[in-house]
Amino acid sequence: MVVGSGGREHAMAWKIAQSPQVHEVIAAPGNAGIAAVARCVDVRADDVAGIVALALREQVGLVVIGPEAPLVIGLADALRDAGVATFGPSRAAAQLEGSKVLSKELMAEARIPTAGFRIFDDADAAEAYVREARRPLVVKADGLAAGKGVIVASDTDEALDAIRTIMRDRAFGDAGARVVVEEVLRGPEVSYHVVCDGTRYVALASAQDHKRLGDGDRGPNTGGMGAYSPAAPVTPELEQQILARCVEPTLAAMRARGTPFVGALFVGLMIVDGAPMVLEYNVRFGDPETEVLMARWQGDVLPLFLGAAQGDLSGVRPSATSGAALCVVIAAHGYPGTPRKGDVIEGLDDAASLEGVQVFHAGTQRAGDRVVSAGGRVLCVTANGEDVDAAAQRAYAAVDRIRLAGSQHRRDIGWQARTR
Repeated sequence: MVVGSGGREHAMAWKIAQSPQVHEVIAAPGNAGIAAVARCVDVRADDVAGIVALALREQVGLVVIGPEAPLVIGLADALRDAGVATFGPSRAAAQLEGSKVLSKELMAEARIPTAGFRIFDDADAAEAYVREARRPLVVKADGLAAGKGVIVASDTDEALDAIRTIMRDRAFGDAGARVVVEEVLRGPEVSYHVVCDGTRYVALASAQDHKRLGDGDRGPNTGGMGAYSPAAPVTPELEQQILARCVEPTLAAMRARGTPFVGALFVGLMIVDGAPMVLEYNVRFGDPETEVLMARWQGDVLPLFLGAAQGDLSGVRPSATSGAALCVVIAAHGYPGTPRKGDVIEGLDDAASLEGVQVFHAGTQRAGDRVVSAGGRVLCVTANGEDVDAAAQRAYAAVDRIRLAGSQHRRDIGWQARTR
C-alpha cells in the first residue's frame, strides 16, 4: 500500500507495481493517475486509525508512506505496532524534518557542515539579533508549515517581517513558536537521497530541483516545478564527500540518540566553494525528485523498500542508473497562490504514448469519464534519455501534447546540465 495522493506516490506505485513479487498495489487515497496502477481507497493519508485498519483488513505486506505529515504524527509507529511492515521513519526520527531546531542541533553535535545559526523562542530576542546582524538571513519556523515556513531575507527589514509573520502573527500556527535564524549560503542546491534500514543505507542518484515558478529561476517559490537526474554539480568526488561528511554522520547521530532512521532520508544541500553543506533534512522522498529517481531505477524496486522496512538492506545494491531522467511540472492557473481546480485535462494518452515518457499525476481526480485538475501541481511529465538533453527533448514533446486551460510550466528544467 502506498500512502498519499501526489506525483511522488504515483511514481512509487508505478514502480512497485512492476515487481513480479507484487500481487496488487493499494493507494490511500491515490488520484486519477494512480488508479491506473493501483486500487484507490478513500482514506486520508493522515487518518492513522483508518490507514492501520485498511492495512490489516487487506492483509497488506508492505506500507510505503509518501508525505511527511503522517510520519511526523506517528503513522509508521502505529503500523509497526499492528505488525505491518512499514517503509518510513518513526515519529521520533521524523522530527529531523518536523523540527528545524532538532535538525540544526543534531548537525552541530555531529559536526555536519551547515550554515551558522541561532535558535529563538522569544520574538524580541530574535528581532534584536537580526538588527545587530545587519546581513542577509534565513528565518525558519521550527515545525511543519506546508513548505512555506522558510523565508530568505535579503535585508534586515525583510528578516524582521519574517519574524513578525512567523512568531507574532503565527501565520503557521504552533510551528512558529520557535525559529531558527541562520546565515545565507550561496551556491547551487542539490538533492541527495539514501534509503536506510536503521543501520545500513543504499545511496540513490543525485537530483536537482527547480523551486521558482518561472524560467530563469524567477518568480515565487513553489513546491517544485521540475527536476532532473543526475545533478550536474555532483561529481563522483563530491558524492563521496556528501556520504562521508553529511549522510553517514547523520545516521550515526540518529542511532546514538536511540532513534535509528528507517525509510528515505532526503538531504537538501548547498554546494559552497565545491563542498557540501546541509540546508535541511526531509524524512521522505522529495517531490518532484521521486519521479526522476523512480524513472532511472532499473529492475525491481521492491527489495529496496521491503529491505529497509524489515531492517536489512545488506543484500540490496544501488540500481544501475545509466542515462538521465527529467520531469516538468504542469501547474494549475493561480499556482502557487490559489490554484484553480476542476479544469479538464486533455491529451494525456497522447503524451504518454511517446517513447520513454511517463505522465505522473500530482493533483488530479475523475469527473465522470474525464480527468480534471484538483490541486496546484497537476502533472509531472517525466522522460528518460541517454543524457539530460535527450530526456528534456522527450519530456517537452509530451508537455506540448497536454492541454489544461491556464496552466503554467517552465521551459528550462535541467538548464544546468543541458547543452542545447
